Amino acid sequence: MILPALMKWGILGVGAIAVLDSSSIPVPMDAILALYVWNDKPHFWVYCLMAAAGSALGGLLPYGLGRAGGELFLQKRVNPAKFEQIRDRFERQEFLAVMIPSMMPPPAPWKMFIFASGVFKMRLRDFLVAVFVGRMLRWLALSMLVLKLGPGAVDLVARHAVPTVLVASALALIGFAWWWMRRKRAGKLLEE
Repeated sequence: MILPALMKWGILGVGAIAVLDSSSIPVPMDAILALYVWNDKPHFWVYCLMAAAGSALGGLLPYGLGRAGGELFLQKRVNPAKFEQIRDRFERQEFLAVMIPSMMPPPAPWKMFIFASGVFKMRLRDFLVAVFVGRMLRWLALSMLVLKLGPGAVDLVARHAVPTVLVASALALIGFAWWWMRRKRAGKLLEE
């Protein structure tokens, strides 16, 4: 009932739907965005921009829940050594830990990473930028596919979501390993 009403709002509706999707009520955001993009091709980038902004704002709810009491929630479910290991790993690469899941289509556990960013006290500005950039990249890529292949591109992405998530994650890990090794080498050169 609320979704059809929001869809009538056009570009603002995309932002409002993205807020709902990211905060609490899962909706088929990719399919909705694809329809808007297909029906208004010249303004595809505006729909992506609004959806990314709405998603970043909607993500403030799980982020805030994590920040408010998520640490106690996790400490009850994870042993202390593992919790500290997760915290250290997250703090070293927090921007990527939020941006990469924001780029992934469902069934990636996006809200879990957003919740964790609150638990581990990621700076609000960095959080918003990471979600915005990740979502913008995701939806620009989807829009390019829709413009090239039509609205059926959403089905193509959905059928290949798990392999896409795995390949993108592997590429991200390889990229991070390469960056880390360069950083270590640069640090050793400075010590000498």
